[in-house]
Amino acid sequence: MRQSSSFRPVVEDKSASAPVDVSGGAPAGGVTDQPIDMVGLLAAGHHPAAGAVVLFSGEVRDSNMGRVVRYLEYEAQVPLAERMISEILAEAKEKWGLKIAIAQHRIGRVAIGETAVVVITSAAHRSEAYTANRYIIDRIKHEAPIWKCEYYADGTKEWGNNCNCREVTGDVSKHIYESKG
Repeated sequence: MRQSSSFRPVVEDKSASAPVDVSGGAPAGGVTDQPIDMVGLLAAGHHPAAGAVVLFSGEVRDSNMGRVVRYLEYEAQVPLAERMISEILAEAKEKWGLKIAIAQHRIGRVAIGETAVVVITSAAHRSEAYTANRYIIDRIKHEAPIWKCEYYADGTKEWGNNCNCREVTGDVSKHIYESKG
């Protein structure tokens, strides 16, 4: 599979033996109108000092709350969204000692089964990689200026429903939102 132009390693540890940044200095937070290059992003998510690589892929499903979904369409205020995603990645990288943090979000029409957003975190241990990954996706969905419109089989559409991260229960939610500040 060839590497697409949407490939963007995002925040990377530049210490000795770190992988080479093949992005050509691409902006840190990724927003793209092209299909996400999952293979290229995952390849960029590996680091010799990381014992854990966690990949979250947000996929477009065919139903939501009992309604048949035909496709989604995302709009964004791209420069601001990229800046905010970059800041979220940098914060998570510092807080959990990540070796690599990558996030990319689609805009435009996204079909059923396609990937709408990807977050990849690499850390020395799985606990940090998982926790940071959850923190990153929840913050992106809740805070980044990216808007989702669901198009339904009955011909209607509905904007919103981007973030269900406040519905998370248990220690993970508590940890995520208490560690924001």
